[in-house]
Amino acid sequence: MSQSNVVFAGHRNATREDLFASAEEISADLSKRAAELDREGRPPLGEIVKLKNAGLLNALHAPEIGGGGLDWVDGLRLTRILARGESSIGQLLGYHYVNSQYVYWGFDEARAQELGSKTVANSLYWGAAVNPRDPGLVLSRRGNGYVLNGRKSFSTAAHVSDYINANAALDDKIVGFAVPTSRAGYKANDDWDNFGQRLSDSGSVEFHDFPVYEEDLDKVGTSGGTAPVLATFNTPLIQLVFVNFYLGTAEGALREAVDYVRTTTRPWVTSGVERAADDPYILERVGELTAALKASAALADSAAAIVQAGLAKGSKATARERGEAAAEAYAAKVNATHVALDVTNRVFELTGARSTAEKFRFDRFWRNVRTHTLHDPVFYKAKEVGEFVLNDKIPEVSLYS
Repeated sequence: MSQSNVVFAGHRNATREDLFASAEEISADLSKRAAELDREGRPPLGEIVKLKNAGLLNALHAPEIGGGGLDWVDGLRLTRILARGESSIGQLLGYHYVNSQYVYWGFDEARAQELGSKTVANSLYWGAAVNPRDPGLVLSRRGNGYVLNGRKSFSTAAHVSDYINANAALDDKIVGFAVPTSRAGYKANDDWDNFGQRLSDSGSVEFHDFPVYEEDLDKVGTSGGTAPVLATFNTPLIQLVFVNFYLGTAEGALREAVDYVRTTTRPWVTSGVERAADDPYILERVGELTAALKASAALADSAAAIVQAGLAKGSKATARERGEAAAEAYAAKVNATHVALDVTNRVFELTGARSTAEKFRFDRFWRNVRTHTLHDPVFYKAKEVGEFVLNDKIPEVSLYS
């Protein structure tokens, strides 16, 4: 069931300050409830409504239609902030940004403006069912339109999406389209049981004679030729979403560990100090982990700025410029993967044995990062960066690179 019928009072034209303040407030609330939310592992219906009401779903849309007018650098920072409170919610916000903004690159101008205005007016959440390794869906001609049938094993935001981007086989090619989940024939299944990202609502979806119309088809998927360069920026952007919610998750883990050390951890018997917060080994580890996170966040912001600059060129952006921007994003992905896995694992060196009690669920930070960092193998991202540096070969365009 989507959120299309949920009544909300979303902000229009929220300022940058409003949006960042709301993100911090929602993140703080999530942090207080994160252990219980992780334990329950339910689709985050209420949490998405809070994002809607805060205007966060519309942050990247143009002010002329009621959006916040933020760029990708800020949008990705908002993703990172939300992930500090709860990793899956950060993921869902970032995915929505990429999916909802794709309409401006994948459709003609009139249709893009129509979908953008509808999205902002109703604060719609955009998901996707486009896993390229799981074809699953078949589009068949029927009357003046089409019907969609099949199953996708993974569809992030399966229950909470109002609109989704999807792709399917039509005749001898793959086509893309954007459709509302409120149409008859859409079914979201409760079969997401992975040990991490338990609120990402990433179960399977099914389509049973789901109606699709000509206006739903994007121009990229139906052109039959090479996708416009601008439309291929969605991949480095989604990789930067990964980067930022990995880092946000790790930042949240370190923040909770520091709080636990201040309030609960006992000094080691031979430390010679009365407070764990004065233990030189704990201080050293906090300093090392903090430095690693700050450096990785700076790399993430730098990569986001480079991708944003490429996007700002619009139709004048070249394949080379896209490739160079992608290489920067993928370098950030490699670094953030290693840093986030390291931090979410090593925080237990600060907190001690009692912090492994199930009631705290501090392991959720590592579980969340570990689960999603397997999305696409990081060593292939490192290879692409190496190919660019050593052989001046830009990453091949795909839904993964």
